[in-house]
Amino acid sequence: MKKILSIACAAMLITACGSFSGKAEPASDTAKTERTGQQQEKAIHLTKAQFLEKVYNYEAYPDTWKYEGDKPCIIDFYASWCGPCKMIAPILEELAAEYDGQIYIYKINTEEERELAAAFGIQSIPTLLFVPVDGRPQMARGAMPKESLVEAIKTVLLPDSK
Repeated sequence: MKKILSIACAAMLITACGSFSGKAEPASDTAKTERTGQQQEKAIHLTKAQFLEKVYNYEAYPDTWKYEGDKPCIIDFYASWCGPCKMIAPILEELAAEYDGQIYIYKINTEEERELAAAFGIQSIPTLLFVPVDGRPQMARGAMPKESLVEAIKTVLLPDSK
């Protein structure tokens, strides 16, 4: 009976994506993109150092939110083993292409960047952070359909472009 209960609990933990347990799969080189002078068209994977430079340097400004970017962004906190994260990944790639030049879409692997996940209190994934150029970021937890993401982009990130 204990063995069945243990297996059931493990299955629930794996499918819920509510914690950072699980093995991280190494990201492929083709999945990672760097921001260059060229069009974005893909979500950009960030390390802590890149996050501090392009989004928010919480080490330099621990008490004040100061967005470092020139365009609004969505930050996807995810893990490679998370089912709901895998479900929204292609949607985020589509949005990166559709809103190219207007917003950035960043991805942070919580298994590789645990400090960033802890700094933002990420306890379940996927968690999306919508960051306008001016103002405070807004957080959404869980996989969202494309329509909801588009609505959030229009209302939170690009309210003047309706």
